[in-house]
Amino acid sequence: MKKVLVPLADGFEEMEGIIIIDILRRAGIKVITASLKPGEVKASRGTRHLADAFLPDVQDEDYDMVVLPGGGPGAKNLEADPVLKKILEKMNLNKKSIAAICAAPNVLRNQGIIKDDDLYTQYPNIVDGGAGGAYSSKRVVRTRNITTSVGPGSAFEFSLDLVEQLLGHEAEKKVRDPLYLPEEIK
Repeated sequence: MKKVLVPLADGFEEMEGIIIIDILRRAGIKVITASLKPGEVKASRGTRHLADAFLPDVQDEDYDMVVLPGGGPGAKNLEADPVLKKILEKMNLNKKSIAAICAAPNVLRNQGIIKDDDLYTQYPNIVDGGAGGAYSSKRVVRTRNITTSVGPGSAFEFSLDLVEQLLGHEAEKKVRDPLYLPEEIK
């Protein structure tokens, strides 16, 4: 069974985090949500969430993918976390999949995981010209072992793309079809 880590930081964008978790779990992927601090996580719109685990307690587990939800404050909190930084460095070194949406690609850019001419996308209003990578206006972008997406409105297609990467097209279709998404997302 594939295993994915979704770290949740105060300020994460609810739609991105919850849609990612939901879609991956619908596909039968083991998703571990992990908070950066003990206790509840307060998301960007003030909703409160309890993660499955505290990140330091699950940092040494073997993951097939790490997925970072966005939200401006959430991404800044993810970037500042030393435990998550070590996890991301290890994943990248081992060429394991890393994904980020909305503001979270800046975490990867500022940590040198997205670099040089690596294509990426993210929420357009927060592209930091000083960090690495080459911005694309596409909604979902794959480069090497990294997948990025533009924002809350792309959370379904982003999550379905991750399912396809982990389990293949048939598994992605099996999850997508009962969602009755608009044709342009299919």
